[in-house]
Amino acid sequence: MSDLGWNPLHGVPSYPAERYAVLADRIGGILRSRNDILLVQAEAVVALEAAAVSLARPGLSALNIITSPYGGWFGQWLRRGGATVKDIVAEPGLSIEIESVAKALDAGPHIDVLALVHAESASGILNPLPEILALARARNIVTVVDAVASVGGHELNVDDLGIDIAVAGPQKALGGPAGVSALSVSPGAWDLILRDGALRDSILSLADLRTWIESGRRGLPGTPAPLEFFALETALDRIEAEGLENVVARHALAASATRAGLAALGAPVWVPAAKASNLVTAVPVPETLEPASLIEAAGWLGVEITAGVGAGSAHLLRLNHTGPRAAFQTVLSNVVAYGAALRQAGHPSDIAAASEAISAAYRS
Repeated sequence: MSDLGWNPLHGVPSYPAERYAVLADRIGGILRSRNDILLVQAEAVVALEAAAVSLARPGLSALNIITSPYGGWFGQWLRRGGATVKDIVAEPGLSIEIESVAKALDAGPHIDVLALVHAESASGILNPLPEILALARARNIVTVVDAVASVGGHELNVDDLGIDIAVAGPQKALGGPAGVSALSVSPGAWDLILRDGALRDSILSLADLRTWIESGRRGLPGTPAPLEFFALETALDRIEAEGLENVVARHALAASATRAGLAALGAPVWVPAAKASNLVTAVPVPETLEPASLIEAAGWLGVEITAGVGAGSAHLLRLNHTGPRAAFQTVLSNVVAYGAALRQAGHPSDIAAASEAISAAYRS
């Protein structure tokens, strides 16, 4: 039997009620949002589903942009609630083209909700968020943005962009826990959620979560899982100490250094820099090689390189530089391990030149 006297998980204190509203306000600061902030005691995909099912009902019309499996799921959740959904599907592994969005909006009929993912960790792409949101605002459309991966990795100002519902998860660029997530909800989104009878008595009901705000944010909405909330506080402590702008800049540097290293290595990247996320860099595997063999070879060096996710990603590999990994040591390890894996498979790669290119990027 273990000695509970030294187990740090024994006797964990309850999460203090007075810190819950403060934590919500800190999340609002990260999102640059003065809208209502709701905390969800689950991984961010649950918060995304909560947004969809709280909006969905017969008579609701939605335009759903799909650039990964997450976008596909969001459309399914809306349809399950009776909404009429028009999907716009990007080319496999690529970001959506703004012209496709404008064409779909102009084609009619009126759209109530537009949903999209900002940055995709599944394929390493970045959707043209400001341009899409401008189209939606001009048509008084409520917008839902999956910012789970992008918050902290890219500039994101909810109020300036006019995002109605932003879903955030701390486990990506913020380097926090995966078991708690957050939503920023605007007055316009609440009008749509609460009209014609809102979903109630459900763990996915945003209307139920709103009762905490209606009560003056006193007490606790349920029983918070203390370990997740204390871990989130610690992650926000780190982000605030570093400065959000510096966190975003660190991710941008990691992405540009990775691209510089791959170019020197002689390995092409999947998407141009303007359409690429700062979170992961996707590389197409040479046609004669198998992704699994390169992943295994890098793994022998202690470096995790992962396969792309979603349609069109079967021959893509992802170099992860998200959160704490957005650092020189990880960027260098990723590219060198990929180069070594290519060499082992008989494919040329200039590892020395790649290392120097990465070092130069961090020295500049």
